[in-house]
Amino acid sequence: MSSKSGGAKGKKNGGKVVAENRRARYDYHIEDTLEAGLVLVGTEVKSLREGRGNIAESYVAPEGGEMWLINADIPEYSFGNRFNHEPRRKRKLLLHKREIERLTQAVQRRGMTIVPLKMYFNDKGRVKLLIGLARGKKLHDKRETERKRDWQRQKARLMRQLGR
Repeated sequence: MSSKSGGAKGKKNGGKVVAENRRARYDYHIEDTLEAGLVLVGTEVKSLREGRGNIAESYVAPEGGEMWLINADIPEYSFGNRFNHEPRRKRKLLLHKREIERLTQAVQRRGMTIVPLKMYFNDKGRVKLLIGLARGKKLHDKRETERKRDWQRQKARLMRQLGR
């Protein structure tokens, strides 16, 4: 018997990670995450299957009651000839209406930002985008994050030395 769990909550992403925005967790406090589908054309999917894609400078914005991934770079597929896609086009995100409304209100009322965190293939082979509802960090917050990271490294180094 196999057990199926619904949604992204409590489940590890078993698929292949194509692109990750590591800078986002340094620049923002991520308050909530959400998994969204993407509307892509065939050559974009083939290019992503080759492991090519970049979401480092991209962001998510609400427009006309829909969510759009803007400035994400998916390079042209090498064998795509004249049917290739535009690398930095706007891509529509597939979300439920309630989720779109909740994210839009958070951006408008609370001044938050929607940041793409990770693009990956899920267990069914579909491209998914993990987005985070985030609040920007101040300079002192970034310094604190860096201090904590350095201390964790130093602590691990000391534990390794004492363990030997």
